[in-house]
Amino acid sequence: MHELSLVASLFDTLEETAHEHHSRKITLVRLKVGKLAGVVPDLLESAFDTYKKGTIAGDARLEIEEVPVRLRCRDCGGGRLDADGDFACLACGGRNVEILEGRELLVERIELETDDPDPSPGGPALT
Repeated sequence: MHELSLVASLFDTLEETAHEHHSRKITLVRLKVGKLAGVVPDLLESAFDTYKKGTIAGDARLEIEEVPVRLRCRDCGGGRLDADGDFACLACGGRNVEILEGRELLVERIELETDDPDPSPGGPALT
């Protein structure tokens, strides 16, 4: 399960970010995971829940947004959302396509609690 090694790397980033912002607690982590990223969201969530115990993110909630595959045909400019792995253009049937979305694995947002006064609920949010 490579999701555990991904989460270990994620926690390096989370702890570094928390340290930079003098945070005492991470409350939310939001990820964008593309359908072609080679990551199983349920396994990623399970690994996160296991790894977070005893860390600054011990009570953090993980939100995962799954990003569908979005293509553009290089021949005719057509595009479509891909659901079944058939990378043919719906407009012309060609297979000369560019993947525009669906491979990403991004940290979209981290919410932190700090000792600094901040009027927003939950403290500062990083996007």
